[in-house]
Amino acid sequence: MSDTEIAAKASFDAIRYAQCWEDADILLQGLDVQEGDVCLGIGSAGDNCLSLLTRHPKRVIAVDMNPAQLACIALRVAAFKCLEHHQLLELVGSRPSERRVALFERCTIHLADEYREFWQNNLGAIAGGIGDAGKFERYFAMFRKYVIPLVHRSATVKHLLEGGDRERCALFYDTTWNNLRWRMLFRLFFSRWLMGKLGRDPSFFAYVEGSVADRILARTRHALRELDPGKNPYLHWILTGGHGDALPHALREENFATIRDNIDRLEIRRGTVESVLAAEGSRSVDRCNLSDIFEYMSEETATSVLAQVVAATRSGGRLAYWNMLAPRCCPSEWNDRVRRRHDLGQRLLLEDKAFFYSAFIVEEVL
Repeated sequence: MSDTEIAAKASFDAIRYAQCWEDADILLQGLDVQEGDVCLGIGSAGDNCLSLLTRHPKRVIAVDMNPAQLACIALRVAAFKCLEHHQLLELVGSRPSERRVALFERCTIHLADEYREFWQNNLGAIAGGIGDAGKFERYFAMFRKYVIPLVHRSATVKHLLEGGDRERCALFYDTTWNNLRWRMLFRLFFSRWLMGKLGRDPSFFAYVEGSVADRILARTRHALRELDPGKNPYLHWILTGGHGDALPHALREENFATIRDNIDRLEIRRGTVESVLAAEGSRSVDRCNLSDIFEYMSEETATSVLAQVVAATRSGGRLAYWNMLAPRCCPSEWNDRVRRRHDLGQRLLLEDKAFFYSAFIVEEVL
């Protein structure tokens, strides 16, 4: 994020996101990481940077301004080093557990002092599952606890999450799920004011125009009707507080050994994208996962940051990032330097299981 804008507006001293709420499956397709690539990724809770390791890059640089987010990444790295797959799922909260603090204690040998101290001061978050420790996750917990019971019975939620083919899901959504209470309470809970107060920082909506709730509701309709809810880890967590069998990419058993084998290729850096890339130098990276950082910036600031990212990316490299409500991308005047992979981004957006976003941008540096 830009230290010239968002850092001055929002507080970065607690866990905002205890999970990555962006779909690594479409990220990996968009970036097309090659063996030996140097990757830069927004750190968040670390999941998507860990997913990049499954493509055997030379390095993955996880960048975040927030030391609490870096603590989330460091603990995941430690867990991959010393826990087995089923124990990792317990620690995150994907599976029930009464021994998360004991699992954490096993991980401390691989934690730097600052990260070990952070988590020792937050053992309640450990006990509840580290994937539930953020402000955004607490927001969804309120939705799950207070809103959903006013809309649907638990049996109806279970039926939704059983999923199925498109015809079955569309019929269930149209005839059962999409009632008036669902639409009314969704619009209330995901309004700009309430989402800013309880879920994100109000400053994150500074450049958003129009109805926040209506736009998110339209994307939610797509995810519940056109995709398979049974295979959606983000939806499972929102509605149940766990992943069930629908695990996000970094937590799937088939990816565990590869991530563990490559775990030392992940580097944790505190700072902004600009400061880290300045230290790396021109034409130093091949793939950049920029999350949705431009959502929080003015168009002018976003263009300035993108210029620095493009300058640091090698020819043939790619950028991938999401737009939630504020449209951002490289200017058309840069067509001699950057090629927008519009069709690819559009296709992948239709597959996006993290259904909050209005656009997925993939750009190739020439």
